[in-house]
Amino acid sequence: MNKLLFFGFLVTALSYTDANISNRYIARQGQVTFFSYTNVENIEAKNNQVLSVIDLDKNEIAISMLMNAFIFKKALMHEHFNESYIESDLHPKATFEGTIVDFNLTDKNTQTKIIKGKLTIRDITKDIEIKTKIEYTGEKYILAGEFELTVKDFDINIPSLLAPNIAKTISVKFRLEYQAYEI
Repeated sequence: MNKLLFFGFLVTALSYTDANISNRYIARQGQVTFFSYTNVENIEAKNNQVLSVIDLDKNEIAISMLMNAFIFKKALMHEHFNESYIESDLHPKATFEGTIVDFNLTDKNTQTKIIKGKLTIRDITKDIEIKTKIEYTGEKYILAGEFELTVKDFDINIPSLLAPNIAKTISVKFRLEYQAYEI
């Protein structure tokens, strides 16, 4: 009986330890901004409702964000972005799933790594690579980076009259602060 009790205690302790030392982290309010330079007016928007999970044992990352959560300086820009370009009623969110290449979990110094994955916007998926700074603060991981997207890659239709006013390439920046994920 004592051996059975000891075995039960050992299994419970090991499963409890595994759950608590898991290297899964979550960012509940990450930030993504984009910027588009034009001769007429620059377009900039910020989204603070970005959800992301990373599993550092597997070097995997997943990100999801609502497209209508982007905040613009002008309400008309917000309306055009959601109704005419992104069509957020039909394509409400953008997602990214990828892997962090050669990430060293034991190195607690700031690392710059490439994240390879699939970005989906407007139900169109593209392979991308993003140079990302990964910082560990002792309590959390912070991932930050910048990359560029082209409007044509995601079949965003721009009327010919407005084409000179909209950049062909959009600069995207992100900052995600991850806390330990608790089950």
